[in-house]
Amino acid sequence: MECVNVQFKKGVLELCVLVLLDKQDRYGYELVQKISDQIAISEGSVYPLLRRLTKEGYFSTYLKESSEGPSRKYYALTEEGRAYLHQLLAEWKQFTDGVNQLIEEGVTDE
Repeated sequence: MECVNVQFKKGVLELCVLVLLDKQDRYGYELVQKISDQIAISEGSVYPLLRRLTKEGYFSTYLKESSEGPSRKYYALTEEGRAYLHQLLAEWKQFTDGVNQLIEEGVTDE
């Protein structure tokens, strides 16, 4: 069962990162903390995703001074990233509506 959870989380992680960056620019560790408050994830799973989505043009990055140490790399959603987020949200809604429908049918069959 754990294997299924890992695969499921990987798909959802991309959506979570995009949603969080839609609200405001954030740095990597801040994203890790926000997501891990809700979902058990490893820090190592977020950074490769950030690199890939930046390379694909969904994020831009910039350095910002930090009072707590070295400058932090912030991620900002691009217009292309915002369009991609809206596409993923529509797919997520369709997916969850379908799953919820099947669950309800399964529960009422018992």
